[in-house]
Amino acid sequence: MIAIEQLEPASKVEVEVYRPYYPSKDKQKLLPIALSLYQQGKVEGERLIEGGQGIEFVATWYVSKLPSELTRCRIQFEGQADLSYEITILNSEFIDYLIDLLGIHAETKKADFPQNFYKKLLRFDETPSLSA
Repeated sequence: MIAIEQLEPASKVEVEVYRPYYPSKDKQKLLPIALSLYQQGKVEGERLIEGGQGIEFVATWYVSKLPSELTRCRIQFEGQADLSYEITILNSEFIDYLIDLLGIHAETKKADFPQNFYKKLLRFDETPSLSA
């Protein structure tokens, strides 16, 4: 696995397919590296815990070419099978999370997904159903 700092930007052709999904100039700036990271199919990182010690994780995913295809991401914390979670989302949405991960890495030197990724992963973003 290549370290984030050593990733080469994705090709212009690959970037152009995804560019319309990210209108923000800041996101477009990180998109070539995010696509390169996506193509690796794996990232090792550390979930940053405020006021505490971080929790190491390994995230793996299925790589495909189109923004509208689904990808399944599996994340395992501290190498323990019982601390594994899976999520299936659109490639364009997952790459948006990878863009955020790169932004967090630039600030902290740690690879970590943004808070909204973990909310989606743990299904905290789902609206509770009303029962009679």
